[in-house]
Amino acid sequence: MNSQTLVSAIIPCRNEEKFIGKCLDSVIAQDFPKDNFEILVIDGMSDDKTRETINEYVKKYPFIKLLDNPKKFTPFALNIGIKNAKGEVIVRMDAHSIYNKDYISKCIKYLKEYEVDNVGGIWKIMPSEKTLINKAIALVSSSFFGAGNAYYRTGYSKGPKFVDTVFGGCYKKEVFKKIGLYNENLIRSQDMEFNLRLKKAGGKILLVPEIVTRYYPKSTLKEFFKHNFLDGIWTIYPLKFGLSLKLRHYIPFVFIFSLIVPLTLSVFFKPMIYLFLFIIGLYLFTSLFFSISIAIKEKNFGFVFLLPLAFACRHFGYGLGSLIGFIKLIL
Repeated sequence: MNSQTLVSAIIPCRNEEKFIGKCLDSVIAQDFPKDNFEILVIDGMSDDKTRETINEYVKKYPFIKLLDNPKKFTPFALNIGIKNAKGEVIVRMDAHSIYNKDYISKCIKYLKEYEVDNVGGIWKIMPSEKTLINKAIALVSSSFFGAGNAYYRTGYSKGPKFVDTVFGGCYKKEVFKKIGLYNENLIRSQDMEFNLRLKKAGGKILLVPEIVTRYYPKSTLKEFFKHNFLDGIWTIYPLKFGLSLKLRHYIPFVFIFSLIVPLTLSVFFKPMIYLFLFIIGLYLFTSLFFSISIAIKEKNFGFVFLLPLAFACRHFGYGLGSLIGFIKLIL
């Protein structure tokens, strides 16, 4: 496996007119030989200018192809890409991201050196616009209080590490023949489910911090809340299909549940309101502690006010979504 290895990059997208051009520019700029490289963009029938932008690239670069995803959602796009890929290595990429020019070559290097089945790198989470609230959302998304111990999010830098899952990933195509494609029942969390299935089958997954993706989260608090709400649903609901995630994914659900129970019981037993106030007070204190710590590090006092709002969108959005996922599960 070397520079002669045929690589297929698959990029699912839908309504990404703001980012798809920048993403494709970064993939085209890869230092991997273009003669051994193809880019498959699988579009979920976008109703903005995404398809128009992609077609401009298709006309200009013969190694880029546009494929249709009539079912719109990500797992269907991934499977369409895998079925149409000619490469012996498949790199799963995200339209909301920009990649360092050595991203693919380093993925191939470590895939070979460590003899693993999947290689991924770290996120550098960047504000999508140059506003203070955008930067606050990016900081929350990469902080320990906002992301837990997700190594690829929180700036892990101590060298290659075997993990349970990675963002995106560079796979040997034979892996999909061995354990199957992505689970199309999972609108989200399909990457984690696939990688857990890969590990159960004896596969190895490697995180390499020198493989870098610049990821752009949602740009407003409303969009950020909605994104986390949907993530929360697809943390709990996949239990229906046998997918159990890491402990960190369930903490927001436990938090919301620990607020709802004493608040509800306080109607019948008034002292329970003190437990509710203690939990919410502890949360606010912790949120403010992390917000002040980040504000000091960033040397911007404005974050003391904005970060608690962004943390709340992250935690309450995710937790409430998890609660809805739990209700859907038991019903």
